[in-house]
Amino acid sequence: MSEWPVHGAFPHQHGDARGLMERIQAQLRERIEEAVEMAALKLMVDLRAAAGRPAPESTSAADRSEFEAGSRALLIWLRDAYVAELSPDLHSGFDEAETAADGPGRLLAGQAWLARRLPDYWQRFERYQRQYSEQRMADPSGPGWLKRLFG
Repeated sequence: MSEWPVHGAFPHQHGDARGLMERIQAQLRERIEEAVEMAALKLMVDLRAAAGRPAPESTSAADRSEFEAGSRALLIWLRDAYVAELSPDLHSGFDEAETAADGPGRLLAGQAWLARRLPDYWQRFERYQRQYSEQRMADPSGPGWLKRLFG
């Protein structure tokens, strides 16, 4: 039997200059991002099927753009849903976590912060995501800019 080339309990982490907490934080963000993307893709496929449109194609720039917009919209929905139920003592920490990140990572940073502090984060995630999908399926036109503008 040959010996494993890298010694240690977790050989996949050798050569990673980040500390344990940084790696955990990065893995948590990746897991949340993956969950959001899977939910957004399923919703996109379901909305298209309900409208009689073809499934998205991985080679289509327009489909990719629609998918990214859907993922961002879901992240915003999740943020608003969590914040609405967030206890006052957690608001300032959440705001700090979001403002510490830049650009598109801001929403994910806030979600990762919540996931580390709310013991029922994933149960809420599933509930909020389901509510969002049900709302979108009931109103497939979605929250377009005209709808937001004219209420």
